[in-house]
Amino acid sequence: MAQFLQVFSRSISASSSAMAQIKHVTVIGSGLMGSGIAQVAAATGHNVALVDQTDDILGKSMANMNKSLQRVAKKKFADDPKGGETFISEIISRIKTETDPTVPAANTDLVIEAIVENLDVKQKLFKSLDEAAPQHTIFASNTSSLPIGDIAASTKRLDRFGGLHYFNPVPMMKLVEVIRTPDTNDETFKSLVDFGKAMGKVTVECKDTPGFIVNRLLVPYMLEAVRLVERGDASPRDIDTAMKLGAGYPMGPFELADYVGLDTTKFIIDGWYEKFPENPLFQPSPLLNKLVSEGNLGMKTGKGFYSHKK
Repeated sequence: MAQFLQVFSRSISASSSAMAQIKHVTVIGSGLMGSGIAQVAAATGHNVALVDQTDDILGKSMANMNKSLQRVAKKKFADDPKGGETFISEIISRIKTETDPTVPAANTDLVIEAIVENLDVKQKLFKSLDEAAPQHTIFASNTSSLPIGDIAASTKRLDRFGGLHYFNPVPMMKLVEVIRTPDTNDETFKSLVDFGKAMGKVTVECKDTPGFIVNRLLVPYMLEAVRLVERGDASPRDIDTAMKLGAGYPMGPFELADYVGLDTTKFIIDGWYEKFPENPLFQPSPLLNKLVSEGNLGMKTGKGFYSHKK
């Protein structure tokens, strides 16, 4: 927690003098990713519209965000409680909530989508937004596995469409992958990079390739670890120990898979395999499929490769 507070505080101070031209941001989806993006965007001076399906969902998201900011303020303003209250209220005041995404889209510089990983759902959303948003508005998806170009295909602004892939928890994780399709123009891409930096993030640039950088390396790495177990070469515990002590990784591949969610890993690899069945890195895993079919998804269900029940 201390690390979270330090990183979040530094990101705010480092970003305050680096505001990009993007001032009004619409974030669609108020789950962990969407609310985290909205929180950091507001904390770095942007006006944010946070969108989800119901007021109840949005209310819970804002309540969780308030709790997160209270933890930051308690550390940052330990000797100045009133300053902490002001800090929180100023950030929250920059966030408005809405259940109709086309309403804020009509007056926004950037739309960031962070909804369910379903291509049809994303395409339908962006098609409606394309009709509502001004010509200058940039569209971006936070997808972790779907091709940006496929999502953008439902719109008429292919040149003003890119990817902003954040990492959970967004207030703590410093990285954002900025993705460009073959159609993304230079001005749009620069605006997305500048926006990422204005949020206090370290930006890395990547073409629209499956998994971008992090997941493209991470998911096959986890799958290869599973294949070691499937062949009987080593146990999950020994593989995790080897990668932590031998490679210096903070978590082993099985600990990481349980943390991410085995269903999430399976969803990503299934999508890649469907699109690129000839790639040996994207071949499905029988053991992973078995665990998911049994409902053993990792930490969130209490059991995955390991037991997490208390």
